[in-house]
Parts: sequence; C-alpha cells; structure tokens
Amino acid sequence: MNNIRTLIVDDEEPGRANLRYALRDHPGWSIVAECANVATARETLDAYAVDVIFLDIQMPRETGLILARELSTQATPPLVIFVTAFNAHAIEAFDLHALDYLLKPFDDERLALSLERAAAMLTQRQQASYAQAMSQYVKAEDESKKEQPAYWQQVSVRSVGRIECIQLADVLWIEAAGNYMQLHLAQRQVLHRVALSQLEKHLDPAQFMRVHRSAIVRCDQLSQLEVLGDGVYQLVLASQDKVPVSERYVAEVRRCMHDGSRTA
Repeated sequence: MNNIRTLIVDDEEPGRANLRYALRDHPGWSIVAECANVATARETLDAYAVDVIFLDIQMPRETGLILARELSTQATPPLVIFVTAFNAHAIEAFDLHALDYLLKPFDDERLALSLERAAAMLTQRQQASYAQAMSQYVKAEDESKKEQPAYWQQVSVRSVGRIECIQLADVLWIEAAGNYMQLHLAQRQVLHRVALSQLEKHLDPAQFMRVHRSAIVRCDQLSQLEVLGDGVYQLVLASQDKVPVSERYVAEVRRCMHDGSRTA
C-alpha cells in the first residue's frame, strides 16, 4: 500500500511523540491524528478513514480495551497495534489471539516488524479475519473477569500477512514445538507461535486431555494404547496418528478410553 493512514491513541504526550518521530522513518505511513483519550478517538474514526491504530491500553476514564471491543463488532475494522507497558497477562493474551503489540519503550526493530505485519495484512485484505480474532480476544478478556470463564471454541493463528481462525472442534491433537505448538487437523497441520501450556488453560477438559508434556489430544480421538517397553507408552488415535504417552498419564488415558467404550 502506498499510503497507510494511522491514528495514535495515547493519553501521554511522550508516548505519542515517540511514535510520531519513529514513523517519520517509514515512508508510506502517515498520521491522520493523535488522540489523548478514547472519546476523541471515536470522533476521529467517524470523521476520517484509518487503516491502523496504535492504541494504548491503560488510559483514564476509558481504556483502550473499550475501544477495541467496539472496533471488534465491525466487519472490517482498522488493524490495531496495542501499545502497553509490560504486563504478563496482556502479552499472553495478545500472543494467543495473534494480535500485534508494542511494549513501552519499544525499539526501531520491533516497530518495523509490527509495521511490516500490518502492511502485509492490509495488502491481503485480512480485516475480516482480523475482526474475528479481535472479537475472540475481547470476549476472552471479558470472560477472564468471571469466576468461571468459558472455554474457548477457536484460536486465531498468524501466518505471513494473514490471520486464520481455527475451530477447536476441528483439532485432533496438539503438539509442542519449542515456543510454538502444532495444531493437527484432519488434512493438515498449523503452526502457532504460542506455548502449549498457554493454550491448555483455555481448553475444555471434557474435550481435551494432556497425555505427555509435549502433547494434548482430543478425547474422542483415543483409539488404542500401546506398550512399547518398560514405562514407555504410545497412543494410537482414530486418525492413525501416534502420540507418546507419559507414564503419569496412563491411568487417566485408560479411564477415559474405558468410559468411552474404547479398547486398550
């Protein structure tokens, strides 16, 4: 895109100034306006077309999350790059939902990566998929405040220039791959840059179970448990995939298979 129109929303002038000066080094990016609060940002969005919003989270009166919630209801909202001071929960949430963010203070390299990602998504017209991802993020944030949060039904996965929403009902098993996890579907695998332990907290235990430090399987996929040696086990799924099983999980796997009228 030749001209990407941006809006900066930050209640602190130094924060707005840092972004203003940093964006001067990126031709093709122009600032439509700078806003010190969510109310002014709404008025600006009503008056001008904006492609990307740099949105601070912690602001007085109305937080950035309130504006994000409103934007998530749009069919093709502007892309949001969240700007925030370090907060472990916030960063985990952004990663899980494939949303982009800048940690204050950010460096030139991290900003350039965010701009590159946003430009690629705009080029491939991914705003609709992005709206789904942000809607799921806002919903999860709202649920996290309840005593019993709802389990997730989908995850958003970022690849080059796009976001894909994967329904968890289509996931057969999940494999750890370092700081990534691999979602195994019927016809393909999808890599997601999130640790397995992060996603596990949001999975329904009636639908998914941990069988190994590197694997979580869908309960209705359990087919056969094989003994490969002394304390060495392997699970054969209905899909014929073979998954290692740690000895600590063997009893639970057998119980689940028995309850589901499967044979071990």
